[in-house]
Amino acid sequence: MLHLHHLENSRSHRILWLLEELKTDYKLTCYVRNKAYRAPDSLKQIHPIGHAPILEVDGRPLIESGFIIEYLLKYYDPDHKFKPADDEETAWEDYTFWLHFAEASVMPPLVMRLVFTKVVEQSPMLIKPVSKKIRDQVEKSMISSSLDKMLKMMEQHLEDNNYFAGSEFSAADIQMHLAVLGANAGKGLDKRKYANLLNWLNRCEERDAFKRAEKKGGRLKF
Repeated sequence: MLHLHHLENSRSHRILWLLEELKTDYKLTCYVRNKAYRAPDSLKQIHPIGHAPILEVDGRPLIESGFIIEYLLKYYDPDHKFKPADDEETAWEDYTFWLHFAEASVMPPLVMRLVFTKVVEQSPMLIKPVSKKIRDQVEKSMISSSLDKMLKMMEQHLEDNNYFAGSEFSAADIQMHLAVLGANAGKGLDKRKYANLLNWLNRCEERDAFKRAEKKGGRLKF
């Protein structure tokens, strides 16, 4: 029995999406963020870390989206529909690289950007001008320069590939989606400079399983 504990507007959307792609039976419990934009304490009753996603497998809680993806593919995707087989060397290398690249490289600066945005939003009026200056300096010196290099690499990769693992959609695309969505937040990515990346984003979001996941778990916003 699979039971997904899903927090709105979070990494757990990846697992909800994959479950829909796999077309397997599961139970879904949705949670709302608190006023501080954090997960509710009730998630700590499922796992002491209290972060989403949490996937219960026969009552055993699993955490970390990358691990949960790998678990689901091992036991629920025997035909390697969403992960290249080990003997598909190039596709497997691309799949594995981008699966880890999403969290290890792209998400940290995006989370930093989000945190500083929330700090500005929640700052008292007298302090807000100072917090804005700090945010802008961090954005200029640390976030933008780092993300620009990564986005360029991602755009170049998609010049010759429809998806991150090659010609076919895979769980690496599910893992990368939130990172690209975050990079495209706010004023959005340059449509000419990042045409391949934005076309890929549209292809992902046109999938029936993605639409079902959003209908059940809420629309993603970054």
